[in-house]
Amino acid sequence: MLVSLCMIAYNESKALDGLFRDIHLQDYPHDKMEIVFVDSMSTDDTRAKMERFKNTDYGFENVAIVTCAKRNQAFSWNAALMTARGDVIIRIDAHARIPRNFVSRNIYNLSQGENVVGGGRPNISSNVSSWKLTLLAAEDSLFGSSVASYRRPSTQKEYMDSLFHAAYRRQVIQKVGGFNENLGRTEDNEFHYRIRQAGYKLCCCPDIISYQHSRNNLRGMIRQKFSNGKWIGLTVSECPGCLSYFHFAPFAFVMMIILLGIVALLGFPVLLYTLLLIYGMFDIVNAVGCCTTKNIQPQFALLPFIFPILHISYGIGTIVGLLQIPAWRRKLRKSRAKAHIEKVKRKIEANTINAKPQK
Repeated sequence: MLVSLCMIAYNESKALDGLFRDIHLQDYPHDKMEIVFVDSMSTDDTRAKMERFKNTDYGFENVAIVTCAKRNQAFSWNAALMTARGDVIIRIDAHARIPRNFVSRNIYNLSQGENVVGGGRPNISSNVSSWKLTLLAAEDSLFGSSVASYRRPSTQKEYMDSLFHAAYRRQVIQKVGGFNENLGRTEDNEFHYRIRQAGYKLCCCPDIISYQHSRNNLRGMIRQKFSNGKWIGLTVSECPGCLSYFHFAPFAFVMMIILLGIVALLGFPVLLYTLLLIYGMFDIVNAVGCCTTKNIQPQFALLPFIFPILHISYGIGTIVGLLQIPAWRRKLRKSRAKAHIEKVKRKIEANTINAKPQK
C-alpha cells in the first residue's frame, strides 16, 4: 500500500530539521512511501531544506516538491492532494513531530476497516524555558485553548468531528473533494464536515500520537487566537454546520462583558461583577490545575492573566469576522473565487487512473 505523507510550509525553516529527521526514521517501508512537500513561496531556506531532503537517498518511492503561489492553507493542501498518488494520504503540519511508528500505526488502523484515522496531538515546546513552559501550559489547558479531544492523547478508540494529523483512504478524498479555498484556519473543520456528511467516520486511535509545537511568545499566541476567532466568524457565512457551540464561547464571553458593562454604566453593576466573579473562579481553578499537572514554573503565577488575554483575543477576532462577512462575501464574488473542491476531486481521480501498479 503506497502512502503519501504530505506537508505544507511557509517560512518554517526552524521547525523542519526535527520533522525531517522524524520522517526519514519512519519504520514503514520507505519504498512504499511518497513524500509530498508544498512550499508556499517561502523567503527563508525552507525550500532549500526540502531540496536537500529530496536529494538525500532515504529510499522513499518518491519525494515531490510543489511550489504554491498562494499562502492560503487550503490552496496549499489542495496542491498536495493533487500531487499525491498514494492509496493513503496522511496530512502533517510543519510544526509537528511524529514518532517512528506514526505512519505504520495509521496504516494498521486503516487496515482494521476505518477510512479516516488519527490520534492525540498534544503540544510541545522547543528550546524549553520557564516562560515557554508557561505558554505551553496555557495552550494545553482545556480552559486556555480548546476542548477538542484530539489535542490530548487518546485513551480509547473513539469517533470525533475532527482530527488534526489524519490519514485518509484515497477514495474518501476522491468522493468529497479537496479543501475549500475560500476559507483560512477553518478549512479543516469544513473538510471534515463534508467527510462526515458523506457517511465516513473519523476515528481517533489510542496507539497513534503526534505532537505540535506551541507558539513560543505571547504576541504570536495572541495573533493566532485572534486569527482563529476571525475565521470562525467568517465561516458562519460559508459553513455554519461545521462549527460547534464551543467555537463561540470566547465570543459570548466578550459580548457579555460589553453588554453588562453598558448595564453597569446605567447603574446596575451587579451583573457585571457576578460574571467577572464566576469567570475569575474558573480562571484561578484552572491556573491551579496547571500547577498540579505540569512541571510548575515561577511564571505560572501569570496564567490567571494569560487566560483572559487569549479568550478576549479570540472573542474579539470572532466579532471582527462576523462584522467583515458582507465585505468578505462581496470580495469573493468580485474576484470570482472558487472553492476548487471539485477540481481536486477530478485530479485525484486522474491520478488514481494513471498511478503505477504497486508491488
